[in-house]
Amino acid sequence: MSTQVLEFYPAASAVPASPAAAASRWPVEQVAALFALPFNELIYRAQQAHREHFDPNEVELATLLSIKTGGCAEDCGYCPQAARYDTGVEAQKILPLETVLAHAREAKAHGATRFCMGAAWREPKDRDLDQIEDMVRGVKDMGLETCVTLGMLAEGQAARLKGAGLDYYNHNIDTAPEFYNNVITTRDYQDRIDTLGRVRDAGIKVCCGGIVGMGESRLQRAGLVAQLANMDPYPESVPVNHLVQVEGTPLHGLDPLDPLEFVRTIAVARITMPKARVRLSAGRRQMSEAVQALCFMAGANSIFYGDKLLTTGNPEVDADAALLDKLGMHSRTGHVDARCELE
Repeated sequence: MSTQVLEFYPAASAVPASPAAAASRWPVEQVAALFALPFNELIYRAQQAHREHFDPNEVELATLLSIKTGGCAEDCGYCPQAARYDTGVEAQKILPLETVLAHAREAKAHGATRFCMGAAWREPKDRDLDQIEDMVRGVKDMGLETCVTLGMLAEGQAARLKGAGLDYYNHNIDTAPEFYNNVITTRDYQDRIDTLGRVRDAGIKVCCGGIVGMGESRLQRAGLVAQLANMDPYPESVPVNHLVQVEGTPLHGLDPLDPLEFVRTIAVARITMPKARVRLSAGRRQMSEAVQALCFMAGANSIFYGDKLLTTGNPEVDADAALLDKLGMHSRTGHVDARCELE
């Protein structure tokens, strides 16, 4: 079933949802009302939703690898990989297959259950998919869940990835539709929705979230969550990113988002998408252990695990293992081992 856009934002062409989907919709005003709840009440409701569907002490460990870094033609205001910004990130060719598989083996040894591969493309060419398909098959053969983020997909490309065994495709909508052009101008919001529809139609699970702290208002954060929660169905995996400000990008220098507002965003995502894996993604390195603990209380049950995301830093593996141990939490595999070496 194709992913759909709400009629709350007429600029994004909407397709009417089924009656069942319409009955479960989250109007932006209701999502905003959740954000406005007293903090303790919001966390309590999020905990109820979380415990209904998940072990509250379990966290999914996902590792993200940049398989093709830099040189992207897009103008995303947050991204150090855009070719037009001077951020010190140099364009590189796609990594060899064996290099990618070595990283995947290391991730699995450290307890990761999902391996995500990201390429800095506006969209992949068909010839690029030949290499990606080999990577997906190789990672899948290790017993890991597979995810890729390659930009926009053309007709038929999602089906190829499905044929290779891909489990998840990541394609974030980034922010609320009415704030989108403040951040990105080289593609339309609807382009994102079209790709998500192709992913759904191919039978691939959707990993889709956004970035907060880009100068948006609370109402616009509510708009982002509403768009995600009202997809039919909503994403199985929802990464919530805290903007990492990189010098040289247009969004560098903004006032940082209050940490408790980020926790509220996690809680609202959990309430409105109760069966999704809500992932603490970019920005965790800037968060204290206490803030991360609050995010887990608010319903986050997935993290990116490893010393680096695509190009920005991430808490070290041993630091994450120590934090989860301190909180009495465990991974989906039942353990977190920071001491394993690459085979």
